[in-house]
Amino acid sequence: MDTGTCQGCGVSGSPLMKFSLGKDFFGRPYDRLSPSSDQNPKWYCAACSMHKNLQRDFRDIRTEYDKLSAGQGSELAKSDEFLRASVRLQEIITILGAGQGPSPLLDGPAVRLLMERLTTATMPV
Repeated sequence: MDTGTCQGCGVSGSPLMKFSLGKDFFGRPYDRLSPSSDQNPKWYCAACSMHKNLQRDFRDIRTEYDKLSAGQGSELAKSDEFLRASVRLQEIITILGAGQGPSPLLDGPAVRLLMERLTTATMPV
């Protein structure tokens, strides 16, 4: 942990966290702290850290939706992953709606648009 200025909302003087090893929304590993990929780590307060996780999930789902729409191999071609992604987007929309204002890391209208697109897409069988 570090104390300084949150690179999401700009708050200072509170404990800050950064991302390291983990898995994306679909369970694939990623490593943001390897020297070649993280020369300038970003630090976030607790609230922005949560929104950063939501942002990562949204980005992963959007990337897989784009692949599905283009007829490429996509995790969303699996019905269980399609359903799980739809539920996660709804959770993100709910969390954004309960916030004190707009998220500094997530674009609410973009999340809603992707949710609408998934809703109108044919769920794989």
